Amino acid sequence: MKVTTIPFMAMRKIVACFSVALILISLGSLAVKGLQFGLDFTGGTLVEVAYDQAPQLDDVRQLLADNGYEDIVVQNFGSPTDVVVRMANAYTPTLGDEVLASLQNHGEVSVTLQRSEFVGAQVGEELREQGGLGMLLALLIVMIYVAVRFQFKFSLASVAALAHDVIITLGFFSLFEVEFDLTVLAALLAVVGYSLNDTIVVCDRIRENFRIMRDTEPYDLINESINQTLGRTLITSLTTLFVLVVLFLFGGEAIHNFSMALLVGIVIGTYSSIFVAANLLLGLNITREDLVPTPKEELEDELP
Repeated sequence: MKVTTIPFMAMRKIVACFSVALILISLGSLAVKGLQFGLDFTGGTLVEVAYDQAPQLDDVRQLLADNGYEDIVVQNFGSPTDVVVRMANAYTPTLGDEVLASLQNHGEVSVTLQRSEFVGAQVGEELREQGGLGMLLALLIVMIYVAVRFQFKFSLASVAALAHDVIITLGFFSLFEVEFDLTVLAALLAVVGYSLNDTIVVCDRIRENFRIMRDTEPYDLINESINQTLGRTLITSLTTLFVLVVLFLFGGEAIHNFSMALLVGIVIGTYSSIFVAANLLLGLNITREDLVPTPKEELEDELP
């Protein structure tokens, strides 16, 4: 594959301003509007029913919506005939029977009530805390790994790029008031892994080029490294995006927000692996001396 010669680092100031603007907008939206937490986090009523024959979940949602139930989540539970309905309605002892009557559609559908219970907000609060701690722990482990595998400046740049991706993805969900549930949290963790993989590829090429291109300035070396890995980065991202677009359009409501979060995160992650991490490395004044040479390299340096 032919190596491109795009002057990425010449655009670093414009890109830096763009990233800062996105982060400020995201943080501002998170501070003012917050996230629209789903029932996984806020609590509500859970109703489980069993059908004689597997229903179409879209038909179940429409039937409940026609009967006045809003903010509902309908999913299969265990088997295609078992369905769980989660709703924001306040729990009452008769709510399960009322939902069952709506689903039976005047006796046209054979369905039975399995359970009806309240899911407290305390559970949702624990999920928020554990999810946040999981995200911080993932970033900490990434920072330690990259510091050991590469060098501390690479570690700072990589984690800052990951934080950049997560903040902007969260800001998207806050700004457009898209429901944030456990599937979105899972997608965020997947975005961290995907973005890290892309960033590691670029960092590894930069490190190798520091050992090979000894007389090249860091500015030109980093630009050359990004161009060398650009084809791989774009092919990986595009093939992943094709799959996610299909999931987003045809995957159904259950994974709609999940695929949306991955779409946004991978677009931002690809952008950050090309521009943000490398830009931060340049800002941290990365040099060949930051990378410990092997004894063989030291000997070669001493030879005339």
